[in-house]
Amino acid sequence: MELRSLRYFIAVLEAGSLSRAAGALYVAQPALTAQIKKLEVEVGTQLFERSHVGVTPTAAGLQLYQDARKLLSDASAMRERLQRAPDGPEGSVTVAVPFLLASLLLGPVLARLKHTHPRIRVFVLDDLSLMVRKAMVERRADIGVLVDTEYVNGLDVKPFTREAMFVCGYDANGEVAAMTMQPAGKKAVKGKTAAVQRPELPFASAANLPLVLQSRRFSIRAQVESTATDLGLELNIAHEHDSARVIRSLYLAGAGFTFSPACAIGDAPPSGKQWLVARVVQPDLARTYFLATPAAREPDPATQAVLDVLVDEARHMIASGRWEAEFLFGKRRAGHGGPAG
Repeated sequence: MELRSLRYFIAVLEAGSLSRAAGALYVAQPALTAQIKKLEVEVGTQLFERSHVGVTPTAAGLQLYQDARKLLSDASAMRERLQRAPDGPEGSVTVAVPFLLASLLLGPVLARLKHTHPRIRVFVLDDLSLMVRKAMVERRADIGVLVDTEYVNGLDVKPFTREAMFVCGYDANGEVAAMTMQPAGKKAVKGKTAAVQRPELPFASAANLPLVLQSRRFSIRAQVESTATDLGLELNIAHEHDSARVIRSLYLAGAGFTFSPACAIGDAPPSGKQWLVARVVQPDLARTYFLATPAAREPDPATQAVLDVLVDEARHMIASGRWEAEFLFGKRRAGHGGPAG
């Protein structure tokens, strides 16, 4: 398999058309078509579905696209290392993160890395929590943020952060606000930003609201469903869709309420006193994130630099109040003798 073939493959996928890709590459279309067919023979599977309007990648094609981009980046970094003296860590690092957390955390992390470590290329896989774990197990990512998963064979897993779950939605007539409770007052800690005092809503009351939720294959829905079953309750599902964008559109339109982790509660309408955010209690609902890296090897300098920035940004966001969560990295685990970090 040649790097040139992979470059051609990426160009075709991103262009969505053999003819457009051929024009961009200044390559004759028959020659480009032959290269793609040769690549499909080499990998032993079809990479594109062809039609009169262009080409669309198969599942195998999408997988190869992710791997090929990283491979070409590694090859480019290798050439650069050989051509000049090193000045700090360099290389490519793939980070797999649940998509809700990625929206909050990855922007500051990537912006900081661009400034402090410009020779590190970071690829992000933002997906369902189950797919994040799968990417780590399959060694397609160097760093993973796992949800409620403290052990995976072959991975070094450490507690990272814990955040509460909230109920969010439009409360037009104030009926839901009337069911909430004010949390017990907490003493301010010198040098730390005061925590936001959110109203609290018992899970039984939240379960009875008209809910807009994703299906059971999503981790938040699975946790909510499991809690309802344990309490002998039935969820009042008003709308169920897999698309997070559809769910967001529904609750912003006032079609119901949703359960949301702390990392996503900033996704609220720009104004309006009718918007309700209440922490779920009785029982408390929370999700814990764990940082995972391959257990078989020590992180290389580039991966370690990304890990350091990821941890430091999370610590800073929690301390400043931008993320309503508890920082766990480096704390001792219950039942373990050594430090988690």
